[in-house]
Amino acid sequence: MQIKYSEIRKKLEIEVDNKTDSGLAHLTHYFQNHENGVSKFFKSGAKEYLVEQHEKLSLLEDPDFQYYFPIKWDVPFPPPENPKFKFIDLFAGIGGIRLAYQNLGGKCVFTSEWNSYSKKTYEANFGEVPFGDITKISEKEIPDHDILLAGFPCQPFSIAGVSKKNALGRKHGFLDETQGTLFFDIARIIKHKKPTAFMLENVKNLVSHDKGKTFIVITETLKELGYSIYYKVLDGKHFVPQHRERIIIVGFREEVFKGEESFKFPKLPEPNKKFKDILECNPDNKYTLSEHLWKYLQDYSAKHKAKGNGFGFGMTDLNGISRTMSARYYKDGAEILIPQNGKIPRRLTPRESARLQGFPDSFLIPVSDTQAYRQFGNSVVVPLINAVGKNIVKEVISTYEHRKSKVAIY
Repeated sequence: MQIKYSEIRKKLEIEVDNKTDSGLAHLTHYFQNHENGVSKFFKSGAKEYLVEQHEKLSLLEDPDFQYYFPIKWDVPFPPPENPKFKFIDLFAGIGGIRLAYQNLGGKCVFTSEWNSYSKKTYEANFGEVPFGDITKISEKEIPDHDILLAGFPCQPFSIAGVSKKNALGRKHGFLDETQGTLFFDIARIIKHKKPTAFMLENVKNLVSHDKGKTFIVITETLKELGYSIYYKVLDGKHFVPQHRERIIIVGFREEVFKGEESFKFPKLPEPNKKFKDILECNPDNKYTLSEHLWKYLQDYSAKHKAKGNGFGFGMTDLNGISRTMSARYYKDGAEILIPQNGKIPRRLTPRESARLQGFPDSFLIPVSDTQAYRQFGNSVVVPLINAVGKNIVKEVISTYEHRKSKVAIY
């Protein structure tokens, strides 16, 4: 008889917060991988955490996994029963990239994300708690996988991020001591695990950062690791009513493909989405801007317009598309304001923010509005990632026809 994950969650008092450590990540990763070839990476840590919880909660039965299997995954996006390939999800955020690749038949065998609020949303939707800071995780602790996925932090390379760091007199790009070097954590994992393919996502400014030098370092590093590289800036407006350009970098292991892969970035459909289609019917009045904030935004816009600058709020055309939603949206909603008849404009609701990124309505939002705006503003356009991923997966699966995969598929 299967036991529901929600029942296990309640029994073991699984709750993700800023005190959550790797024990819970080990446990949930083991729960999702106990029958396949990667369970050895998580079993020891999972057992230790299970013993601790049984003692802490004074549970009567022995801390044995036999009481917890098999599990019925009553979460919105459970692991696939018969996956076609395995992948890892680095800098996972709330799982937008994972969602796309699960839809394509993939099984996630490892995930990492440092932000506790994002971990909370991730666990609520996938039933798995990400491990933490990737800089503190050895590449030897990561399971074998077919595809490495990473939406690595973009702040050191984005226009807004660079401008802010310049103003503060701080370094950026690869000289940024806290974020710029995170690319090299991806590189060390690729070097050790040698996945068949990878997909990286970042802001489009990555291409031009430091007069193109940053991007050259990235691509040359990936080539030196033995991969043929493809990259392209793609706009989410082809799938959602939002102008959102991101660079996608794809790599295929030369030792496997011999340079004969037929990968191409997908031909994107003509944009036909209207902003009004993602709006809720009766949004709460709390999303309407206050008179004080609305006056401030108007004055701020007028001041910069007088100086010949383009800074200011963005009133969205309901029959068109919006500006790019950013992680700062929670502050004032200025980049995407929604007109209201006879009323002050309002900002998006969290659910509308999710829709603007292509998340289905079944995606749970278990955090505050402020955190939700940050999370969706930092996330990806899911259907765009799905479109790119489809072509990557096709190439990876095709290699199984020529060789027996070293990665066990269950």
